[in-house]
Amino acid sequence: MKQGNTGDVWEKGARAGYAVSGVLHLMLGFLIAQIAFSSGGEEASSSQALSSLSDNSFGMIILWVAVIAFAALGLWQLADGLRSHDSAKDRVKALAKAGVYLVLAFTSASIAMGSSSGGGDSQAQGIVAKVLGWPGGQFIVGAIGIGILVAGVFHVVKGLRKKYMEDLKSVPSGSTRMVHGLGTTGYVAKGIALSVVGVLFTYSAVTADPDDAEGLDGAIKSLLDLPGGQIIVAVVGVGFAAYGLYSFIRARYARM
Repeated sequence: MKQGNTGDVWEKGARAGYAVSGVLHLMLGFLIAQIAFSSGGEEASSSQALSSLSDNSFGMIILWVAVIAFAALGLWQLADGLRSHDSAKDRVKALAKAGVYLVLAFTSASIAMGSSSGGGDSQAQGIVAKVLGWPGGQFIVGAIGIGILVAGVFHVVKGLRKKYMEDLKSVPSGSTRMVHGLGTTGYVAKGIALSVVGVLFTYSAVTADPDDAEGLDGAIKSLLDLPGGQIIVAVVGVGFAAYGLYSFIRARYARM
């Protein structure tokens, strides 16, 4: 196969990764909205959303497609991060995205092969409990928490300043307002959720208690406890769905 053809295949796989991410965020938006108006018991995490696909044969096919698509997107971002002409800031962003998508690929494969998937909170607490046992574990967990918090703030700023448009080639005329609505709503909502996760991780480092570290599930439940929490969580759910729809647009018009 010629190099150009190979590059086309990888690009199509990477674009498929954005589309799969869109499906995942739509499912997360639905799960989060359920939490807002339910009596409890539901979970909202990427692993929970992926696990729900394993209930039928069609879902299993989607899971394996997700494995390939996330792996392709992760490797694409990895290659982008290793390019010598990128600035240090762009390189770090690309490598961080590569890590996220490769973890999603691994999670999808684990679920497809029948591995049990615990809730997001139990997973986070298990990881933090191990890290806290290391020398300097509190500082490591604190650094992770601050990193997640910074990522959350970055998402909010990117959404409000419409910097996500830089990730796209020119979109069809007449659709700019729709893209702005989906992108801004999606990035801000996701940023809020990430910021809460970052705060919870940082607090866990301060207290040295892994039970204080929670994933997206815990972040959503913390928002639910605020005054007007149901409305806040419902809006976040809509925001995650908006991010999912924006991801479909990115799959079609992303700068690669």
